[in-house]
Amino acid sequence: MIVARELEGVRQVTVGSDGIVYGAMAKGDAGVVALRDTNGDGRADERVLFGPAKANDVKLHDGFLYLALADRIVRWKLVPGQLQPPGEPELIVSGLPADKSHQAKSLAFSEDAMYVNIGAPTNSCQEKDRTKDSPGADPCAELEQRAGIWLFSASRAGQSQADGSRYATGIRNATALAVRPGTTQLYGGTHGRDQLSTNWGFSDAYNAENPGEELIVIDKGDDFGWPYCYYSIEVKALVLAPEYGGNGKKVDRCDKMKEPVMVFPAHWAPLALAFSGDGAYVAFHGSWNRAPLPQAGYRVVFAPFADGKPTGSYTTFAIGSESETWLRASGVAVAPDGAVYISADKNGVIWKVVKTEGT
Repeated sequence: MIVARELEGVRQVTVGSDGIVYGAMAKGDAGVVALRDTNGDGRADERVLFGPAKANDVKLHDGFLYLALADRIVRWKLVPGQLQPPGEPELIVSGLPADKSHQAKSLAFSEDAMYVNIGAPTNSCQEKDRTKDSPGADPCAELEQRAGIWLFSASRAGQSQADGSRYATGIRNATALAVRPGTTQLYGGTHGRDQLSTNWGFSDAYNAENPGEELIVIDKGDDFGWPYCYYSIEVKALVLAPEYGGNGKKVDRCDKMKEPVMVFPAHWAPLALAFSGDGAYVAFHGSWNRAPLPQAGYRVVFAPFADGKPTGSYTTFAIGSESETWLRASGVAVAPDGAVYISADKNGVIWKVVKTEGT
């Protein structure tokens, strides 16, 4: 069922134990939309917009509402029963890098740990970004401030990037970021690099299927290989990028990088990740870099877990009713009652999916 319409630019979503739905807004004059269903029909009949504009992620943690903007993280103290938290937000982290590509920030929490994804500013750290035959910088200076996960205190105000620490590196862009409930384990869904055909002479078919989008388990000190490596669907391993002398098969330094725990088709663009009791939902925004082959990936999938690990399989949970490229999923959240909420920025809609009797 549709919770709310006319929300163009809605990105990630979260749902409180009181049923209030919060969405981060990338467009418009406010960064948060708060929605409440007061009559139990599943549709929000109360709506309020507030907070600084142009946000990507919104999370609830320890009685606070956190909002991730391109250059800063803010929070409000929640008041039970109030749709909009009072007052101005508290500035938790400021001065985050927000130029060039992958400006959007995502959040995940575990006790006082606040994890922030800071995406890479380029495709593959070339000397000239997205330019045919331009070699990669080695070492890649972008890794010093970006292309990784940074760790901050969730409760300390007035932090800068220097007050945090680089928790993991070699991650081009993990906008899909979450800690699995009941654990302290951080997971991410990453965006693989582009343009293997136009810039490096690989076939269009190879470019459409490589590199795989990765589901990764993120621990302190991990290196996942970007920009030196990418995940080859054919080799089923990380291989050396052509900017660094790779040919699609050579592994070289990539054997020292951490492999993903699951791989999805190339260029699907995972934007959000949410766990249920027996698996994970991943919201994919869809591809742009598979031409001249058909574009793909506009959907939400469910990846089951067994013994605390993904099985490696997945099923499509939601896809567009108009066409396979209609749904531009930008967020997914599992409510305390088990309902699944899906947001779509281009569609301007938030949906609620519930199990019916017999399903």
